[in-house]
Amino acid sequence: SNGWGNDEWQLYTDSADNLRVEDGNLVITAQCPVAPCEKRDGSITSARITTQVQLSPEKGFEQQYGRIEASIKLPEGAGFWPAFWMLGANIDEVPWPGCGEIDIMEYQGQRPERAFGTLHGPGYSGGDSISRDFFLPEGETFADDFHLFAAEWDPGRITFSVDGEVYGIIRSSEVVSRGDWVFNNEFFLILNLAVGGSLGGPVGPDTVFPADVLVDYVRVYERAK
Repeated sequence: SNGWGNDEWQLYTDSADNLRVEDGNLVITAQCPVAPCEKRDGSITSARITTQVQLSPEKGFEQQYGRIEASIKLPEGAGFWPAFWMLGANIDEVPWPGCGEIDIMEYQGQRPERAFGTLHGPGYSGGDSISRDFFLPEGETFADDFHLFAAEWDPGRITFSVDGEVYGIIRSSEVVSRGDWVFNNEFFLILNLAVGGSLGGPVGPDTVFPADVLVDYVRVYERAK
C-alpha cells in the first residue's frame, strides 16, 4: 500500500528488495529502478515494519512507558522521509490522532543535519503537532554514521534525545491547553522509509536510488518498579 494519508509517493511491499536483514542490520530500501521517479506511478517502492499485536499476535509488541531507542543510519537526498515512531495500540477503536502518536525520530533527506521528535494527539496533530528539533554540528549529517535516537516516556512527560543528548522535553502541562494528553496506554513501534509526501517533499534531480535506512538495533526498557 502507500502511506497513511500523507500523500506519499512510494508503494510499500513485503519484498526482500525493500526489507531484509543483512550484515546484522535491518535494511529498509527505497527503490526506483526506472527513471523518472514520479509521484504515485508505482515506480518507487519501499517498506514499513510494525510491531502492532493485532497484525501479528505471536510476534507483535506493545508497551506503556519506558525508554525506547534505536541505532539508525539514514539516507541523504531530497524526498526521503524515514521515521522511527509509535502509535497507540487502541488505534482501531480510537482513530488517529485520538490514539496518540510519538515520533521518536523523523528526518527529511534534504536536511541531513536535522532530526526531530514530535507528539500528535487530538487538537495538536499534523501541521499543528508539538515538535522539538535536533541539529548535528556543522559539517556532519545523519547519513555519515549510525546515531542513537531515543524517547524516555514517563507519565505526563516524554523526553527526546540523540546520542544521549537531551534536546526536547514535552510535558502534559504544555499539551492540555490544546487537547488531551493521550499517552497513558500501550503503544506499538513502527520503522519506515517514506518518499515524497507532505513532509518528505519532492524527489530531487540529484536524489540517488536505491537508498537505505540501516537499523543496528531497537531496544525497549521498562522503568524499574
